[in-house]
Amino acid sequence: MTDLARRLGTLDATAIGLGSMLGAGVFAVFAPAAASAGGWLPLALLLAGFVAYCNAVASAQLAAVYPSSGGAYVFGRERLGPWWGFTAGWGFVVGKIASCAAMALTFASYVAPGVAKPVAVAAVVVLVVVNLRGITRTAIVTKILLAVVLSLLLLIIVLSISDGPASGSGPVEAVGPLDVLQAAGLLFFAFAGYARIATLGEEVRDPRRTIPRAIVGALAGALVVYLAVGFTLLYTLGVQRLSTSKAPLADTAAPQWMVTVGAAAASLGALLALITGVGRTTLAMARERDLPHWLAAVHPRFAVPHRAEVVVGVLVCVLVLTTDLRAVIGFSSFGVLVYYAVANLSAATQTGEDRRWPKALNIAGLIGCLVLAGTLPLGSVLVGLGVFAVGLAGRALTGWLSRC
Repeated sequence: MTDLARRLGTLDATAIGLGSMLGAGVFAVFAPAAASAGGWLPLALLLAGFVAYCNAVASAQLAAVYPSSGGAYVFGRERLGPWWGFTAGWGFVVGKIASCAAMALTFASYVAPGVAKPVAVAAVVVLVVVNLRGITRTAIVTKILLAVVLSLLLLIIVLSISDGPASGSGPVEAVGPLDVLQAAGLLFFAFAGYARIATLGEEVRDPRRTIPRAIVGALAGALVVYLAVGFTLLYTLGVQRLSTSKAPLADTAAPQWMVTVGAAAASLGALLALITGVGRTTLAMARERDLPHWLAAVHPRFAVPHRAEVVVGVLVCVLVLTTDLRAVIGFSSFGVLVYYAVANLSAATQTGEDRRWPKALNIAGLIGCLVLAGTLPLGSVLVGLGVFAVGLAGRALTGWLSRC
């Protein structure tokens, strides 16, 4: 069996996308972004949100026509050619494996800071098992976690604002346009969750209608929540304290248990959806033999790419044990920005009834992705370029050996 089952409706798909984004952004990325943008953090957030919107409409437009697992990997192959598809797929897989590690570490840093890495590994193992039981169970668990996160975030915002503004935060360094762009690149990490919806295209009912609605709806919901949390953190902590915080929401006036439960639910929800999305893209690449073909297996009972998800889980555990949170955020952003650059370029080639949004948004999204990727911290850019070079060289070598 190599086909997945269409079991997800609009609410399920939106919840998976929104759950992916909230865990990634609210509890992990505001501090490093504030360290770059300072008081211009809201502007950086809006820039990241605009680029994400361009990417979202490109993904929605493409996924409505190509409703198969794999997202921009499939789009790139169909519209631009196999090498473009591989570049997108490779960027997504390696970038989102890093995102999985970031979410696991975020969860553990809030609930068990003294033994964060073993707890993070345990979380990955449990969620891989949940995913292996089928996509409907993934959607149910995601919706429960999302409801918990949204409720607690609302309470945290109200309690934090009622406590009043920050005092005595000290001098703040001046920032320039490049600093704001770098912060936007880091914040883009928080918006990339709607990609889960496109990668689940083979498991969505009525994809031409469901996928565009779910992608745009999830992105709009995430932007509202991010702006509310971002302004709250700037107001209550101040720029200096926010930029150096390891757990910003834990430093607010909200009760510690509330922040811990919210962070745990958000990061677990994101991690659950991330593992799902990476597994489906791995499946798509394995079908085309861009990754080992044995990863293309689909479980006959649960209709999930079980081998791909187990391998993804193992790689995430390795990354959790060998890296730190801030390092994987920058690297993840680079890989996913390349992925969306290919998606925008692919969408720009669509014409006629397949086109639902102006081509100008595709061009703006492409330029935005490349600019944000280029302004990320130098270490993230260099590591990202190295990983892409390894992937492309490996594909070239495999192709050469197959012809010999």
